[in-house]
Amino acid sequence: MPSYRRAWHAGGTYFFTVNLLQRRGNDLLTRHVDLLREVVRSVRQRHPFHIHGWVVLPEHLHCVIELPPGDMNFATRWRLIKTEFSKALPKVERISAVRAARGERGIWQRRYWEHLLRDDADMQAHIDYVHFNPVKHGLVRCVADWPHSTFHRLVKAGVYPLDWAGGRADALGYDD
Repeated sequence: MPSYRRAWHAGGTYFFTVNLLQRRGNDLLTRHVDLLREVVRSVRQRHPFHIHGWVVLPEHLHCVIELPPGDMNFATRWRLIKTEFSKALPKVERISAVRAARGERGIWQRRYWEHLLRDDADMQAHIDYVHFNPVKHGLVRCVADWPHSTFHRLVKAGVYPLDWAGGRADALGYDD
């Protein structure tokens, strides 16, 4: 079994990618985006964190969050978000024998990808990546056209112009 090393840093700011187990043709997250928002809100009340950037795509999400000073426990937050979202949905997904034996649902990939942000430039690059992701995946032509993103809040705050990145897939080098 692989040995995963997490970067635990109290009060750290992290970039996360969290995927559904079945990604192909799955729109579960956007179909139930209001439920996901409510679950995140509920978890934040009990285990605070600041959202710098967040985007929900049909089968995965990206976010940049900052933990409170002295707190490094992002794992609990993700466990609660995944568990509470899953429990609120009817059990209609295919569940493998291994997952069934462990009492797990077949909704989320077990793990997630995290990156401890090193400095302001690293943070800005990841927040830009978060917001540009729907264009990268061909879901919309312009960043502003994707409704499930903190981009709109940041436009209102004057952080981004509404036409940021011009809607071109190669504008930020994310056309891979």
